[in-house]
Amino acid sequence: MGSETHDQQYSKKLPSYNQQIHTQTQKHKLKSLMLIIFTNLVTIYIFTGPFSFMYKYSSTSTSDSSSILQELNSTKAQLAASHTILSELHQRLNSTNLLVQALLIDLTREQEKQSNRVDENPVIIKLGNDDSTTAASTISDELSISLGPHKLPFGHSPKIGAGEIHMPVGEACLKFHEELKQYMTYEIGGECPVDDVLAQGLMLKGCEPLPRRRCHPKSPINYVEPTPFPDSLWTTPPDTSIIWDSYACKSYHCLVDRKNEPGNSYDCKGCFDLEKEEKIKWIFDDGGLDFGIDQVLATKAAGTIRIGLDIGGGTGTFAARMKERNVTIITSTLNLDGPFNNMVASRGLIPMYISISQRFPFFENTLDIVHSMDVIGNWMPDTMLEFVFYDIYRVLRPGGLFWLDHFFCFGSQLNKTYVPMLDRVGFNKLRWHVEMKLDPGVRKNVWYISALMEKPMI
Repeated sequence: MGSETHDQQYSKKLPSYNQQIHTQTQKHKLKSLMLIIFTNLVTIYIFTGPFSFMYKYSSTSTSDSSSILQELNSTKAQLAASHTILSELHQRLNSTNLLVQALLIDLTREQEKQSNRVDENPVIIKLGNDDSTTAASTISDELSISLGPHKLPFGHSPKIGAGEIHMPVGEACLKFHEELKQYMTYEIGGECPVDDVLAQGLMLKGCEPLPRRRCHPKSPINYVEPTPFPDSLWTTPPDTSIIWDSYACKSYHCLVDRKNEPGNSYDCKGCFDLEKEEKIKWIFDDGGLDFGIDQVLATKAAGTIRIGLDIGGGTGTFAARMKERNVTIITSTLNLDGPFNNMVASRGLIPMYISISQRFPFFENTLDIVHSMDVIGNWMPDTMLEFVFYDIYRVLRPGGLFWLDHFFCFGSQLNKTYVPMLDRVGFNKLRWHVEMKLDPGVRKNVWYISALMEKPMI
């Protein structure tokens, strides 16, 4: 009974419960549908509303970045490949350059061999200003090589401005065919002929510099080391320091004594006597023709006269006196029947073997002082003398001194020729003294000029 009653009650409630479940399910479905609709509306609003550009920008930016990154990676790979190719090309280019240089050197050497080889058809070389020509076979092969030109190993040089070099040979050398041929005939690599007289004769004729190069000068036998400085300044060197073959005297004793020979015609009679005449030169200033070194140096600030040139300086006594005062002087001199250059060097001084006609081998505005005694004079052609004066002006620095010591000339030449010449060159006169030379011989009315002049400071 009780169970039936319970079943009846349960059966009555069941439809009501099922109705509630159905209603709740419908509500849930409706809520879900509404949520989906709302979500879609929000999504549509986002993508189509005022904030839609943010998504588009983000999407576009990501896409572009990926594309740019891919392109950069591709370019990087291409650059790496190009770098490898360039490295290989650079190595090949270096190898090619080395090969071309080697070929050029070989080709140039072969061309020089061909040009220096005696040909069956001799090359015709123009010698002198006349219309005559001389075949290369009539002069020494060594002279032909010396005359050049010689091609540069690497071709044209921008620094030189040419592709070949001409050897520096005086134009006058080509005028004296026989003497030059004799001078340039020797064994290459052997001992040079002892022909100082021939060589100096060519120099005095204007053949300067001399073209001889490839032989060894004869050396003195039993040569000894020179006297140490400063004792060397006033010490006569040993006879074993000289090759005497070319000189009349065969010892220094002979050179010292020859000033006593009657009627001698030596240009520098007492130059080798270091104990007497040379010892007193330029020490005293007599206010006339003889200037003193200390008085000359005193015209400039102390220490500003440092380097200079003595033209025709004999055995170097002027340079020795200057050396005692810390002034370095180069002495230009020839070997006129005496070993003047060797004597200068033995005293610890600097000789320079050039003639007065050659352009001085110094750059412009470099020397503090230039001195010349007895050498410059009226024996020189006027044009040549003016060249020398201008060359002295050229090598002196502004404020530099030109000491013209005992310049000699005739009285008729003094004011007519030489004073105007010096004025044209442009020196300022600091000291000027003119005095007649007492000469009872043939040359009368001979005058001396001693002058101290300065290159202007502009």
